[in-house]
Amino acid sequence: MPTTRTYDAVVLGGGAAGLSAAVTLARSLRSVVVIDAGEPRNAPAAGAHNLLGREGVAPLELLATGRREAESYGAEIRSGRATSARRAGEEFEVEIDGAGGEVSTVRARRLLLATGLVDELPDVPGVRELWGRDVLHCPYCHGWEARGRRIAVLGSGAMSVHQTLLFRQLSDDVTLYLHTAPEPDDATWEQLAALGVRVVEGTVARLDVEDGALRGVVLEDGSAFPAGAVVVGPRMVARGELFEQLGGTLEDHPMGRFVPVGPRGETTVPGVWAAGNTSDLSAMVGAAAAAGVMAGAGINAELVQEDAQRAAERRRAPFSARA
Repeated sequence: MPTTRTYDAVVLGGGAAGLSAAVTLARSLRSVVVIDAGEPRNAPAAGAHNLLGREGVAPLELLATGRREAESYGAEIRSGRATSARRAGEEFEVEIDGAGGEVSTVRARRLLLATGLVDELPDVPGVRELWGRDVLHCPYCHGWEARGRRIAVLGSGAMSVHQTLLFRQLSDDVTLYLHTAPEPDDATWEQLAALGVRVVEGTVARLDVEDGALRGVVLEDGSAFPAGAVVVGPRMVARGELFEQLGGTLEDHPMGRFVPVGPRGETTVPGVWAAGNTSDLSAMVGAAAAAGVMAGAGINAELVQEDAQRAAERRRAPFSARA
């Protein structure tokens, strides 16, 4: 396995967080390589929203622009998947399975995890097929597009009522299907009734899909209800295998599991940083990009201090030799 030169930083993940970090580092004249497996979480969506100046931009178009910007400052971008990471002295070695099947090793002084998360969707036929289109989870990402439609909320946990209330802001026609969610308490029943939210008990068997589009919700007893959009609450699990290989521990959250970080993205493992959905399960594109900038700036600041310390040690070395 050929080993490349040592970079200042290797960024794992070429989404909004990873590319923003790469731009920040490269603009500080840092050598940086981004390893991207090419599996953006928001690829099924038609547009990225709440992104000032780029509202509604197609996700893949946004990433293509980001890659060009990072490369314009000297960042290197490689297609591939990081399969293992280990500490090598004061540096890190990351093994990469390339897009063409070749295996290589990247060496860097700092490691940034921006690999995102995996959405574990409810095991209901039709949900995965329509995910990111007619099946939604975030009112801020897709709510405007679903406004005024007949919205079905597929209950799966304690957060399902909160989702119901958020989407009720966007439509007068919202139904909560309890499915596997716990029974609401009396105060919640009262709120739902006051807002005109219908509640349907029973387990959802499947979504009614025709020609790739949602038609409705079908219960196990055969009852069918029309719907124009379905809201689900996926369990979100950060891609944290490499973090665990390096000795880190993922943290549990009501929505899933994530890599815990400090204010700038530093993790509990020295030299390892994280940004975007890897460390913030609820981060939208703009927030992920901002976290990438902060992590890039934090890594550069740490390297600046390290470089200054090494320079001082080299300066002292001749005098120490004569002592």
